[in-house]
Amino acid sequence: MRKIVMYELLSLDGVAEDPGKFVTGWDDRMDANLAAVIATQDAVILGRRSYDEWAEDWSTSTHEPFATFINGVTKYVATSTPLDRDWANTTVLDGGLVEFVRDLKQQRGGDIGVHASISVAQALLAADVVDELRLVIAPNIAGSGRRLLDGLPSIQLESIRGERSPSGSMLADYRVIR
Repeated sequence: MRKIVMYELLSLDGVAEDPGKFVTGWDDRMDANLAAVIATQDAVILGRRSYDEWAEDWSTSTHEPFATFINGVTKYVATSTPLDRDWANTTVLDGGLVEFVRDLKQQRGGDIGVHASISVAQALLAADVVDELRLVIAPNIAGSGRRLLDGLPSIQLESIRGERSPSGSMLADYRVIR
């Protein structure tokens, strides 16, 4: 069975919205961490807001390792309205998000990534379909903004890796315990 792997950039106080405001340093270790996460993924689930922002920014980006990955990977978008712009390998998912993801997990393939897309991440965490969380926790307090873990039920996690990057971010990986 495929795994759902959530990759999120967070402030120390759990804000995930607009990480450019609190991720003030990026380094080679963070690039290597991201490369390791995406190396196992052959599909990504995005929410509509992330899709709209990313289709504009990433479709012409040369920032590696992510640009080549996100432009080539199969992207499933959770939205109830038609997409405004085309982006290679994009499909609007059929049916409800949780049911679609449960079915997708049963198909052959690599890991399925959830990047950014706070509402999608929260819905999948609440429905107990996420297998791993890969977090980059910046050494900054955002103070305001949408927090990734607000409103979720209790979820038990097992730490599978923790490391400090040279710029001070914590790279923390967790497995969801079922």
